[in-house]
Amino acid sequence: MNWYALSGSIEQGLAYGILALGVYLTFRVLSFADLTVEGSFPLGAAVAATLIVNGAHPLTATSVAVLAGMAAGSMTALLHTKMRITGLLAGILTMTSLYSINLRIMGRPNVPLLREPTVFKQLVQLGFDHPYQSLIVFTVLAVLIKLLIDWFLSTEIGLSMRATGDNQTMIRSLGVSTDLMIVMGLAFSNGLVALAGALIAQYQGYADVGMGLGTIVSGLASVILGNALIRPTTVFRATLGVLTGSVLYRLAIFYALRAGFAPTDLRIVTAAIVVLALAAPTIRESLNQRRVRWRLRRMELEGDELARVEHQESV
Repeated sequence: MNWYALSGSIEQGLAYGILALGVYLTFRVLSFADLTVEGSFPLGAAVAATLIVNGAHPLTATSVAVLAGMAAGSMTALLHTKMRITGLLAGILTMTSLYSINLRIMGRPNVPLLREPTVFKQLVQLGFDHPYQSLIVFTVLAVLIKLLIDWFLSTEIGLSMRATGDNQTMIRSLGVSTDLMIVMGLAFSNGLVALAGALIAQYQGYADVGMGLGTIVSGLASVILGNALIRPTTVFRATLGVLTGSVLYRLAIFYALRAGFAPTDLRIVTAAIVVLALAAPTIRESLNQRRVRWRLRRMELEGDELARVEHQESV
């Protein structure tokens, strides 16, 4: 097995894990189906790439990309909370608008960064020229963001946001502005998604207007797969499951390609992974019930055998 190719899949899993953490905030914490992700991901890439090409420092470009993603998420939230547009439709409207906005920002469908300074090239100039530089950087960033989310969701605002996703009527009766919680949650979520887009654009060496296609599916697949493998009894376990699911999802794609699947077949592979992840709890419960019934049946048979022996001895 080619360890370089395998480590590349792990790097992508960790990079997209940042995106998956953003999806987790809306999908699990706020119970909000946000499709803005497919627009805010390339938005982060477009903003970062355009600023870098125009001479901005990579860190500055990445920071502005995060702010742009937060603005996109806030727009979806405002459409939902202030104009009373359903969350799904609000996300679709913002996502559709962002396609044109991304083209306007880049000025063309693709912006190459191969000859431009990036975060990773800056690290090389600072002396961090390790063979697994990208793997280390994405690991540190993903773990740091995971811990920040764990801390934030344990604060008063974070608990209010979690309560908004669980029961808006109850938390509203306690004086919490659920509209504000939704705006903050979608802003933070899409800020993380845009951060992932900016970093992946610098990692791959280009930004493309179509690079957001399918990102919501991969994000949801990571969240569902991770929560199926690691039961989300706490926020720490839930976010850990998201990162684990993201890495496993990319490894599944890696092995699917090695098994002979064409790149055009990856959509059906993704669908199969999501179906298995969604069906895992049902399958597990069915197996547990079957195991319990088998044990009860065994106990009945042992009881019948014991009664028969006692009867023979008494005779």
